[in-house]
Amino acid sequence: MSYTAEMDAKRAFILSDDSSDETLKAKEAAIYELGNWLAKRGEGEKIAALLSELRPFFACVPKARTAKVVRTLIDQLALVPDSMELQMSLCRESIEWCRVEKRSFLRQRIQTRLAALLLQSKQYTESLNLLASLQKEVKRLDDKPQLVEINLVESQTHYALRNIPRAKAALTAARTAANAIYCPPLLQAQIDVMAGTLNAEEKDFKTAFSYFYEAFENFDSAGSSRAVDCLKYMLLSKIMMNAPEDVSAIINGKPGTRHSGAAIEAMRAVAAAHQARSLHDFEAALAAHQPQLRNDQIISRHLDSLYDMLLQENICRIIEPYSTVETAHIATLMKLPLSTIESKLSHMILDKKFRGILDAGAGCLIVFDEQSADTTYEQSLETLSNMGKVVDALYEKAQKLAVAKA
Repeated sequence: MSYTAEMDAKRAFILSDDSSDETLKAKEAAIYELGNWLAKRGEGEKIAALLSELRPFFACVPKARTAKVVRTLIDQLALVPDSMELQMSLCRESIEWCRVEKRSFLRQRIQTRLAALLLQSKQYTESLNLLASLQKEVKRLDDKPQLVEINLVESQTHYALRNIPRAKAALTAARTAANAIYCPPLLQAQIDVMAGTLNAEEKDFKTAFSYFYEAFENFDSAGSSRAVDCLKYMLLSKIMMNAPEDVSAIINGKPGTRHSGAAIEAMRAVAAAHQARSLHDFEAALAAHQPQLRNDQIISRHLDSLYDMLLQENICRIIEPYSTVETAHIATLMKLPLSTIESKLSHMILDKKFRGILDAGAGCLIVFDEQSADTTYEQSLETLSNMGKVVDALYEKAQKLAVAKA
């Protein structure tokens, strides 16, 4: 009997009318196996159809088991490539079914999943609107496990919109709710990743590294593929902290060896370019490992600031011996377009990275010598202040002598 025929037989068994306890347990196991098989074959439409066909089966099993089956099938559908629209469609359909059947517990969880899918598809406004209405409902029920997930998705959405204060507030709410309950390791790991991301956004890479490490431990112990992402973020934090020796220690250590692959090699190349202060090696690393670096929002955002920092350092190193230098000469040495160099020099002058002006007519940069600050005014104020204290002291002595004579 072929495996396909076996799966067809399981499907027929699942849809049969037998509803004894032993049969229902066997059907549930068969559902998971069939869903997993369909996901591996990339047949997302059949998973969605299976969920619709299972409605009569759900009437025979407890609501908690129904919720588990529905959420498992949605998770299995997520394993099918390019199935985002199908997942959202299935979630909306399931939400309507839950409303008809008055299954609030399951509906709220599917709505949270839909909000996360809307976030992934960059429909931020719709995601926030759904989360706002859902949050009011769940707060009335004081369902803290669900509140943790809702606040976490809200924090991720605000972060995607670059609203850092709101993202921090939502994350704080999620952590407060999580502290009051038992938080599953994978959910705690997601909270830690978000906390690390927000700390990295504020340039506190030391704290960010600690959170990413905690998340890595949880994901790694659960065998999750997200452990590699956390390891990348740990390496990114060390690179941004200018600690290349720590980067090498992590890559060559147990975590790096166990998760070695394209992602870790990408971070190794970035670390090597940063250590050598080589802009061209950095650009080569970005080009060679684009899927691992540019497709990750967190990595990409910080690599942009790292590139900017390397560009500034290279420009400062070139102009250091000169009082006047042609901008075309700088562009030639750095092998970058003249317009890029002129734009960057303008920003550096405005940011007071060095003192100078751009002479557009002559096409050159005039660098001024650093002048020591004139402290005459401060010294004069200090002298006057000391003289005032002397006069006050003499006045007090004169007063005491006058009292003594009297």
